[in-house]
Amino acid sequence: MTGIPGVGKTTLLSKIVEALKSHNKSVSVMSFGTLMFEIAKKNGLTDRDELRNLPVKEQQNLQRLAAEQIATQNDQIVIIDTHAFINSPEGYYPGLPEHVLKIIKPTNFVSISAKPEEIYNRRMKDDTRNRDKITLINIKKELEYQSGMISACAVITGSPVRHILNDEGKIDEAVHKIINSIGL
Repeated sequence: MTGIPGVGKTTLLSKIVEALKSHNKSVSVMSFGTLMFEIAKKNGLTDRDELRNLPVKEQQNLQRLAAEQIATQNDQIVIIDTHAFINSPEGYYPGLPEHVLKIIKPTNFVSISAKPEEIYNRRMKDDTRNRDKITLINIKKELEYQSGMISACAVITGSPVRHILNDEGKIDEAVHKIINSIGL
């Protein structure tokens, strides 16, 4: 499951896990960025938001190590919480490049989006992270990049992608669409 910051991915994930468990499914959620940060902390990184400022070669190594951890999960459903791209100093770098896809072997992709104004407002209210300043134009660009990146992932893996609009106040509708997209 991918989504740019502010689309409501974290909130959706908690509701999805609840719904899947009510269907007696064993489920785990793996935060790709958190796994990368845990590995990077061993090398002295102290702020998760600094991951995106590392050289791409270092990000690639961290991605590989995190993907290897994810690939060991045994639950019936493993949801990977990640971003389709990382806005690094070198440019937009794929959050799920081919080397990662080969390790985790995803069966489905879900791309979460929301209206740019809603994303902007959610980001402005979020003081838990050290985020870059953003404009509505940049948010629209990020949504386009996300769509392109996740579509490329679907082509590379042959796995279906479902684009979900997480409208304000319609979280249950989005959860229902996501659950249906994975065949439940």
